[in-house]
Amino acid sequence: MDLHPRTAADAPALTTFLREVDLTLSGLDAPTVRLWTQRDEQGAIVASTGFEISADGRHALIRSVAVSPTHRSRGRGTALARFALERAAQEGARTAWLFSRRSGPFWQSLGFAPAHREDLAEALAQTHQVRLFRETGQLEREVAWSRPLSAD
Repeated sequence: MDLHPRTAADAPALTTFLREVDLTLSGLDAPTVRLWTQRDEQGAIVASTGFEISADGRHALIRSVAVSPTHRSRGRGTALARFALERAAQEGARTAWLFSRRSGPFWQSLGFAPAHREDLAEALAQTHQVRLFRETGQLEREVAWSRPLSAD
């Protein structure tokens, strides 16, 4: 998988891509948000992955894991999620968290278990996604997941 760290030049295309796959756009350019993209032969973004790190560095909010509809069912989503989990662990995170109302079985296949929203929101209170969800009231509708990370 040919992933490249997000650059400032990627912002418009990444925003469009994440909007098309219905994922959160908040904080995409923040230094605490690590994002990678994959492009097709024509240069269009066809996949993304990343995470947002907590202030203490012990927690990672997995986000922006997406594959364009035309590139799905090839194991890319799993590879993208594993990439983000490995990178978060390498940076020192000990617990991975995420919000997902639609993809629970996918995340469970990667070792995630249901978690309490408020535990996630407390551990990652300063992240862009948690702040946005609190401000908009969306937090109360979200489903939280977590799993331990190991620094292999």
